[in-house]
Amino acid sequence: MHNIICEAPLLFDQNISHRLIHKIQPYFINAQQVRQIGLENATDLEIWHHAKTHGYTVVTFDADFYDFSQFYGCPPKIIWLKFGNTTTTKLADIIINNLITIDDFINNDVLACLKLSQ
Repeated sequence: MHNIICEAPLLFDQNISHRLIHKIQPYFINAQQVRQIGLENATDLEIWHHAKTHGYTVVTFDADFYDFSQFYGCPPKIIWLKFGNTTTTKLADIIINNLITIDDFINNDVLACLKLSQ
């Protein structure tokens, strides 16, 4: 598949299954889901502040994070998944297939939000 690895820390919000992490871990070695870091029941704003403080890029289906980026600015960067419900396997495929795009986005100093669709 891909021969690159994204080392940037990604934080998947609570609406994305924690089971996704083991599927993408070979490509996104610093990916975590909020449950793994004790933020499973945190508010979106608490997750936002944690991501900002700890250097994460937030991956979410939730428009609130995009709104936060418009209001508070960047960091953290946001990867906004702009599609409906899907299986964890299909979501992992989408994320892995966009590895280069995601890595380029994270390393771009200008862009604050990446919108991914199926």
